[in-house]
Amino acid sequence: MDTVMLARALFGTSLGFHIIYATLGVGLPLIIILCEIMHLITKDRHYAVMARRITKGFAILIAVSIASGTIVGVLMSLLWPGFMEIVGQVISLPFQIEIFAFLIEAVFMSIYLYAADRLSPVLRIISIFFVALGAVGSAILITDAHAWMNTPDGFRVVDGQIVDVRPWDAFFNPSFFITAMHVTLSAYMTGAFVIASVAAFKLLKRNKTEEERAYHMKGLILSLILGSTMSLATAINGHETAQMLHEYLPRKLAAAEGLFETQTHAPLAIGGFTDRETQEVKFAIEIPWALSFLAGNSFDTEVKGLNEFPEEDWPPLFIHTLFNVMVGIGTLLLLYSFFLLAWRFLLKKAFKPWMLGALTSGGPLAIIAIEAGWCFSCIGRQPWTITNVLRTTEAATTSEHVGILFFLFLILYVVLLFITSFVMRFYFKRNPVMADLKEV
Repeated sequence: MDTVMLARALFGTSLGFHIIYATLGVGLPLIIILCEIMHLITKDRHYAVMARRITKGFAILIAVSIASGTIVGVLMSLLWPGFMEIVGQVISLPFQIEIFAFLIEAVFMSIYLYAADRLSPVLRIISIFFVALGAVGSAILITDAHAWMNTPDGFRVVDGQIVDVRPWDAFFNPSFFITAMHVTLSAYMTGAFVIASVAAFKLLKRNKTEEERAYHMKGLILSLILGSTMSLATAINGHETAQMLHEYLPRKLAAAEGLFETQTHAPLAIGGFTDRETQEVKFAIEIPWALSFLAGNSFDTEVKGLNEFPEEDWPPLFIHTLFNVMVGIGTLLLLYSFFLLAWRFLLKKAFKPWMLGALTSGGPLAIIAIEAGWCFSCIGRQPWTITNVLRTTEAATTSEHVGILFFLFLILYVVLLFITSFVMRFYFKRNPVMADLKEV
């Protein structure tokens, strides 16, 4: 691989590793809040134990998230000097504010983690609320830079120089609100399904006491309710995202759907793969007129095709597959969670083992959807680092030692993943549920 491709591979791998921890760092605090609220309302000690145990796991994950996030920040400067030169002039504001969001999260996390036993239930809720606020604030502010890369605003380029810089216009760029909402909702959805997967796995084991089963069932129901709600909200936001792509990033939308010719009543292609030679999506299921409706709430909305743009500006056409993986998993989790809730509360039946077995894959699938979504968003912007402003080849480093860095950091991520798994398994094996239930 050349230097540019190596830089993309290293940064993409680093971000792909970090995003798992960062997503759970945003998603889990909301579940902890719900557990604390349920404990306050019902006085059920199961919810207090649930909040405590999820917090312990969250603390382990957030520690690795901080380390991997620091690495991503360093690599951004090392690998993309051309990009950082513009960032420093135009879009540094969200990075500066993010420091305070992280400070809020760290301070109240310390209070909640080490002083929870000495706080009233209301103060515990307030503490973890600020943890959640700081976590989602950090995620939104960092995501703002990503949104700006897709829809840059707040400056002009004159004779190769950045002029007329307007920091707040750059901050509130056209895709900021939709992107921030999508990241937030999908993180809450992922956190919920990860907890649901763990609870389902525990319920499948036969050596559990009745109290343990009751505890895990409460965790399962709570996370399913949250997961289904956030899945639905994410789907609604996805419709708004499609409209944003139609207006500001028509090239990415066309590549996502394998649409080559501009047309009204454009079909939505589900599945299959895009063939550049024949300019069609092979083996796809097409829903007539659906893409036009998604893009503009009307079947006769004109959707631009890839042939409207120079071929050298086309994104890689495999982003159609990434888009389908993200949307497909999201739809599956939405439908399955509503099915399980209807089975439980409308039909009033107990979950069958195969239902719980299927649900154990919910957490991993949600994480795969997150990864596919980030890959789609970043790769779909290629060949631009900043859309229509800075090409990736112009932004990348010219250093010849990126390959060595890639190899070393790959080893580091494997080690971090192993350590995280080992620490999580060691802690929860040494501290079983029943031990915590006896203490409360």
